[in-house]
Order: sequence, then structure tokens, then C-alpha cells
Amino acid sequence: MMNLYSGTTDPFSHRCRIVLYEKGLDFQVIDVDMFNKPEDLLAVNPHSRVPVLVERELVLYEPNIINEYVDERFPHPQLMPPDPIMRARARQLLSGMEREIFSHIEQIEKAAKGAEKAKKEIGTRLIELTPIFTKQKFMLGDDFSMLDVAIAPLLWRLNHYGIELGKAAAPLMKYAERIFIRQGFIDALTPSEKAMRK
Repeated sequence: MMNLYSGTTDPFSHRCRIVLYEKGLDFQVIDVDMFNKPEDLLAVNPHSRVPVLVERELVLYEPNIINEYVDERFPHPQLMPPDPIMRARARQLLSGMEREIFSHIEQIEKAAKGAEKAKKEIGTRLIELTPIFTKQKFMLGDDFSMLDVAIAPLLWRLNHYGIELGKAAAPLMKYAERIFIRQGFIDALTPSEKAMRK
């Protein structure tokens, strides 16, 4: 049985929960209070951060590595493209999103000095992605993929983070609604995350 140490409001933990629910796997979520971290979290992850996946002797604590491991171990439904070229492109896009979008989330969550600038940067990058969704259903085409998993928690939290995109982002928001009605996404939401959108 897999155990996932997961922050109840952490967008990176949310990603991993989405993948586990999309796969329909048997697993246990261990909710972690980030202000009162359990000792066993430090025992499995020297960085004392979430998410952490523990399966027998295997311990993984980077969300993208956790998700790729789960996708390769349980290939149905497949979330990374089967074609090596498309898979490489997906990884490259994901790496770019990490660097240009998701790297700013921590500043917003901690209300750090650069939080307003971080909100603007995320908004700009998301609007740049919007034209994709005038032509296709999901990030890589017609199939839900790991890229959709990665961006979904952020899209869910836009209002919570105070990020406003305006009318130009209408196709992006329609895309977000397509993700939000997926059963795997709904099942992955914690009560605290549900409260982020009323």
C-alpha cells in the first residue's frame, strides 16, 4: 500500500492526489499540518516537506518524480504520452512551467515581499497559455495528461491567491472547468481546498 504525506492546502501535494485518484489506486493519504509537522515526516524526508510518497522501502519526495513513478508503475490511464518525442516535449513544457509559473507560488503563499510581483508574473504566463485552449481540449490535445495535473491546483487557487486574469483568459477558464468536473480532481480535493472556491 502506498502512503502519501500530503499538505491539506499544498498545491504540489494536490497534484499527487490527483494522479493517485485518476489511476483509481489503493493508497492512504496522511494529512500533514505544515505548522505542526509529524516526526515521522522528518524520518522519511530530510527536507521535512510534502508531498512524500512511501511504498515499502521506496521514498520519493519531489511531486513530478512521484507522479511519473506512479504513471510508469500503473500505466492505465496513461498520463505521460507513450511516444518518446511527445514525452520529452511534455517534460520540457513541465520544466518550463515549474520555472516560469510554479516557482512563484511560495512567495504568494508566504505573503513574501515579492508576492504582488509573483501574482503578476503567474497571470502573465497563464494568459500566454490561453490560445492553446481555443484549439484543443487539454494541454497536449484531446487527452488529459500530466501537464493538466500540474496546472490544475494553481487554476483552482487563482481567486484564493488573488490572481485576476480578466476576459482574455476565458478559454483558459473553460479549460479549468473541464478539469474541475473530472472525478479524479473532485476526489483529490481536501475540505480546506474545497473552501478555497465557493
